[in-house]
Amino acid sequence: MTAGGGPKTRGSPAQAEGDINTSPRRREWAHRNIDADSQALLDEDARYFLCQSISTPCLDVVARAEGIWIENAQGRRFMDFHGNNVHHIGYGHPRLKDAVKRQIDALPFAPRRYTCEPAVALARKLAAIAPGSLEKVLLATGGSDAIEIALKVARAATGRFKTLSFWDSFHGAGFGAASVGGEQMFRSGPAGPLLPGSEHVPPFGCYRNPFGYSHSSREPHTAECGAICAELVRYTLEKEGDIAAVVAEPSRAVPYFPPPGFWAEIRRACDDHGALLIFDEIPTGLGKTGRMFACEHDGVVPDILVLGKALGGGMLPIAATICRPDLDVGGNWAFGHYTHEKNPVTARAALTTIQIIEDEGLVENAAGMGDRAIARMTAMMDRIPAIGDVRGRGLLMGIELVEDRDSRAPADGLAEDVLYRALDAGLSFKTTMGNILTLTPPLTVTADDIDRACDIIEDCLIAAGRP
Repeated sequence: MTAGGGPKTRGSPAQAEGDINTSPRRREWAHRNIDADSQALLDEDARYFLCQSISTPCLDVVARAEGIWIENAQGRRFMDFHGNNVHHIGYGHPRLKDAVKRQIDALPFAPRRYTCEPAVALARKLAAIAPGSLEKVLLATGGSDAIEIALKVARAATGRFKTLSFWDSFHGAGFGAASVGGEQMFRSGPAGPLLPGSEHVPPFGCYRNPFGYSHSSREPHTAECGAICAELVRYTLEKEGDIAAVVAEPSRAVPYFPPPGFWAEIRRACDDHGALLIFDEIPTGLGKTGRMFACEHDGVVPDILVLGKALGGGMLPIAATICRPDLDVGGNWAFGHYTHEKNPVTARAALTTIQIIEDEGLVENAAGMGDRAIARMTAMMDRIPAIGDVRGRGLLMGIELVEDRDSRAPADGLAEDVLYRALDAGLSFKTTMGNILTLTPPLTVTADDIDRACDIIEDCLIAAGRP
């Protein structure tokens, strides 16, 4: 089914992590905004790169990125409230650039079999900031690889191979990561069959789920919120009997968030049935939600925590799998022997990024600016009936658009209309699941930035004829 409820044809998966890049609105926007030089480069991009959904054809050509801003090849600037969740410290942070340059001069690469000071310093820092007793680390070049390291550790530690995760989740594009993920676009169709034993249950969001209860984020949670989903997880763990790990995003990046007590119940269910709990904090970790880690909102410590995206400071690719010390069980095997595992340049970038987040108080800023944004968006909801729900923790925020609040039918067309009107006004974000305006600015965002972005969104909704 589509996000709007209609049937899907073969080869046309449901909308998921991004906006549709082949729609009539996209073509119309490109016709108005892309000049001949940019179009020539876009054509070459399509000529030489394999085509894939939500990626090719590309939206535009980026020529510069600095702070909160991206600039296209024609000199137009956009506040980037998307950034793939890599730009926590803003683009091109001077301190990060200086650290990377100095590291390249000192030691540009460490061959495997050798360690180096930046890699050890990064592992030490990750152990220091990670929740609970998580302190054993493997590094990788991307979040998808780090998820697959976590899966290998879980298999080795438990002697089991099955996993339990959530439909509509995203854990990466690699084979194992796509198997435990729950989005049709990344796991169905010609890529299958995927890993055996990859079990799924419906997601835990309160606004849109198959469990028969539904309410917006500004309405109070009831006793049944999350209880049915948590019981289903427990039931599946019991009936399968041999699940190695539950794999989940503690805050779904779409976004939606768990009701109170949900993760505590999942933690108990995992403990009762001998399953590990793996939290994917690739988009949410390092302060995005107003806490250093999203799981801290719920007071639950996983057995394995995975970081990526922003760990490289919006500059270099690096990810990390952080485990309990007793999960160091693969000494005779190679679970993550990647060429660039202990690359001194990427390690230095990650270590410096964490230091910048701490030194500049960016986690606290994310909490404060997120509260400001959610207050603005909630007030906007009072004026605009097409806003069915507003959700946010820190700077992980979403505005869900609906045809009407009674039916909650997704307003995919309206979301796409607002997306391109906002680009015309200088604001970049993405739509997810077809009808959600997903807003993830850097942690450096200011009150003026938040106010300007909210003004643009409200103006675009009004211009689209949906005041």
